[in-house]
Amino acid sequence: MNVRRSAAVLAAVAVLGAAAPAAADPSPSPTPQALPSALYGDADPQYDGVWRQSLALLAQHAAGVEPPKAAVGWLAGQQCADGSFAPFRADPSAACDAKTMVDTNQTAAAVQALAALGGHDAVTEKAVGWLKSVQNEDGGWGYTAGGASDTNSTSVVVGALAAAGERPGEVRKGGKSPYDALLGLELPCTGKGAGAFAFQPEKDGSLTANADATAAGVLGALGQGLLAEPGKGEGATSGSCVEATTPEQAAANGAAHLAGALAATGHLLAATPGAEKQPDVGNTADAVVTLAAQGDVTQAKKSYAWLEKNAAGWAAQSGPAAYAQLILAAHATGADPRDFGGTDLVKQLQAAGPAAPEKTTKAAESAEEEKDESSPFGVWWFVGVCLVAGIGIGFLISNRTKRQQP
Repeated sequence: MNVRRSAAVLAAVAVLGAAAPAAADPSPSPTPQALPSALYGDADPQYDGVWRQSLALLAQHAAGVEPPKAAVGWLAGQQCADGSFAPFRADPSAACDAKTMVDTNQTAAAVQALAALGGHDAVTEKAVGWLKSVQNEDGGWGYTAGGASDTNSTSVVVGALAAAGERPGEVRKGGKSPYDALLGLELPCTGKGAGAFAFQPEKDGSLTANADATAAGVLGALGQGLLAEPGKGEGATSGSCVEATTPEQAAANGAAHLAGALAATGHLLAATPGAEKQPDVGNTADAVVTLAAQGDVTQAKKSYAWLEKNAAGWAAQSGPAAYAQLILAAHATGADPRDFGGTDLVKQLQAAGPAAPEKTTKAAESAEEEKDESSPFGVWWFVGVCLVAGIGIGFLISNRTKRQQP
């Protein structure tokens, strides 16, 4: 699975009658027009263009790399006048209308990316305003405006609210907050799947544990987004489950469920109906981020080690969103995404986007300066060489033309 949105997309498809990327990652039909050069990836962006672009920008930001301006501009330019985002608008100059299939997931992901990069307050404020306008009475969000609330969509919107400086618990509809919606989607501590999150209630109102939704739900309950910071814990998550009355308790229960599912093999299994059981790399990467954010460093690092050995081929096949997921997992666990089992994830991600020389952020530049200053062959040696080279070049130029000033 490329991205966590698959379950939410499939739910939306049931309503809209459109095809969407599923866990098996089918190849969509070719895009009739050439793709924008600023877009990451060359697969059809009809269902995930803004999502994968947002993840790509977040991942580069996490790695201390300044994304190309063209890529950031493309993302900001995809916004509709009402603040929402569709997965892909081939002609952003054309106004959005009733046929423009906007959704909460693309909008929330764009908010998180643009808020992290800074300088796009007008865009993020308008997007947050739209998200608030389509909040459900139970406090949550569905994939599309008015759709039944699901854990994944509610959680990614919580991340957007937090990124934009809002207090998610104070964003209410019908007296309910997003945390109320998430608490209502967590399984009780008795029976199968204790403490896990369901994607949505079944038709009979029952809840079925879903690892994908659980990874999202824990982050949402923690008030964190896709670019999650490591939690304060130092050890393993407690295996006990207690009745959750607060978001923090719900997050602890969900994390304990994930840790238990990962304990034996280090990875999660794909849950596609009828499919042969096999490792679910994408959900495992999400679970690593989730456990690290919760503070379960022990299991997060064990599963990250499994990813280092098994995920490079999956990422190469899946594209920029997959590389971004792995970079975000590295960030959450304090690992180096430029040395992921011998693969430079940052380089691979950048190769999937606009051609631009790597430009590091100020923090990364400062680290490099300190490194250079500590070396006997550092900054001043380099300056000296440049001066000598400059003198030589000056002589060459002056000899070639009398009109050139010295």
